[in-house]
Amino acid sequence: MVRSLIVLLSAAGLLAGPAMPVAAQQQGPAAVDVAAPVLRTVREWDQYTGRFEAVKRVEVRARVSGYIQEVHFRDGQFVERGDLLFTIDPRPFEAALARADASVARAESQLRLAELELERGITLLERQTASQAEVDTRTAERDAAAADLLIAQAELRSAQLDLGFTRVRAEVAGRVSDSRIDIGNLIFGGAGATLLTTIVSLDPIFFVFDVSEAAYLKYARLHKSGDRAGSRTTGNPVYVRIGDETEWERRGFMDFVDNEIGQNTGTIRGRAMFDNPGNFIPPGLFGQARIVGSSEYDAVLIPDEAVLADQANRLVMIVNGDNVVEARVVELGPIIDGLRVVRDGLTGEEQVIVAGVQRVRAGVEVAPNVVEVAVVPEGLDPTPDEEIGAAAATGAE
Repeated sequence: MVRSLIVLLSAAGLLAGPAMPVAAQQQGPAAVDVAAPVLRTVREWDQYTGRFEAVKRVEVRARVSGYIQEVHFRDGQFVERGDLLFTIDPRPFEAALARADASVARAESQLRLAELELERGITLLERQTASQAEVDTRTAERDAAAADLLIAQAELRSAQLDLGFTRVRAEVAGRVSDSRIDIGNLIFGGAGATLLTTIVSLDPIFFVFDVSEAAYLKYARLHKSGDRAGSRTTGNPVYVRIGDETEWERRGFMDFVDNEIGQNTGTIRGRAMFDNPGNFIPPGLFGQARIVGSSEYDAVLIPDEAVLADQANRLVMIVNGDNVVEARVVELGPIIDGLRVVRDGLTGEEQVIVAGVQRVRAGVEVAPNVVEVAVVPEGLDPTPDEEIGAAAATGAE
């Protein structure tokens, strides 16, 4: 009785086994989204990481030595050119100015006396009561007195300058750092002068980045062929975004390329200038820049999500006329307007799987759903601004 039951159960299992493939067949081909590649004329933009720098950076140092009497700014405030920053005790310099003024008065008196003595000597010579040698001596004394007056006047101007240097003013407009010295401290001027503070200008502002030898040669050949103007003579556009930004809305222009490639780094320094409304960007902030990296060409573009990696190769899956998946090895370029450039491997007439590609493999049948690829223009304009380009070419500020 038990053996009969086992046989019956085994028979039931054999009958139920083939039901799984039947269920799988009932599922049908996998559904995938397919789209035709986008064909359009594009221009590549190269991307670099760099840092913002002040157009002008001034280390504020005194030209004369003395004791700090007053500090006239608040740490970190914005100052205009000519604003008073520090006052050095002026009393020693006022005394020196008074001495210099007195020296000028004495020299003027000596000169007047020498001129009178010379006039008397000339009169006596005419009356033959004085010798020519005596007149020559008085002439020399007059000339020496005149020279002494010039020296005294120069010392007076120097004393006036020194007194003026006791009032340390801002040489540029910008944001001042903190005061490095407190009231009552002795500072030294001239060579090895004490650093009092620093000032950086904020608007406009530079963006500085390094370019590799290979990229420099590419730009040089584009310039030579006429496909792209050289950044030494033309204000080529540069777009920058900072750390928390996703769009390329800050537009500037190239205004400088260095004169040599660094032997240690193999790079050459480039610099762009940007407006900085509201002084929002401080010097030293990192950012990413884009500059024109190619001439225009006709390209095939697909969504980056459609690309698969197979060891060293990059693949895309396409659906042929029989709705069967085929794998294509492709050579990729950069992302432009949200889509990946395909340099080789696609003609633009294929139906590329853009969604569901992870669920299929080459040789299987699928149920394609045709969709349209969305292009998201980044709005980067490669045209140099004529006025800006002229300013860069002539070195105008």
